[in-house]
Amino acid sequence: MSIDALKAKYPDAETFKFGDSADLCAQLIALVRAGKKTATCGDLHSFEDGDEVLPVVGRRDIALNWDGTPALVIETVAVTVQRFCDVGEDFALAEGENDDLAGWQRDHQMFFERNGGFDPEMELVCERFKVVEDLQPELKP
Repeated sequence: MSIDALKAKYPDAETFKFGDSADLCAQLIALVRAGKKTATCGDLHSFEDGDEVLPVVGRRDIALNWDGTPALVIETVAVTVQRFCDVGEDFALAEGENDDLAGWQRDHQMFFERNGGFDPEMELVCERFKVVEDLQPELKP
């Protein structure tokens, strides 16, 4: 389905990509498809600077593959803002990328250092979501 058709079906939808590289994007989409990733987060400053659009509970958004083709439609079910150092294991595990909080902290620190800087007290927009539509169901594990 094209982006235009999806925007017609989900008129308030924003588009976004998981991660900061083609490989990471593909890995994260695969985790979502497998049901292991039900949360994501981003630096609050990237939303305030207009680089990204804040998630809104109930809005359905289109997750793109790295090449810009639609992969999934997700619905935001919860949004909180909290400091990196205050993120708990429950949220870290819901991101589906690590087996424990320490692994989440390590990997996310490296991600934020690559993308504008890291501070343990930086504020994060923490989003929980559910999959509404898999646009490439043949790729589901």
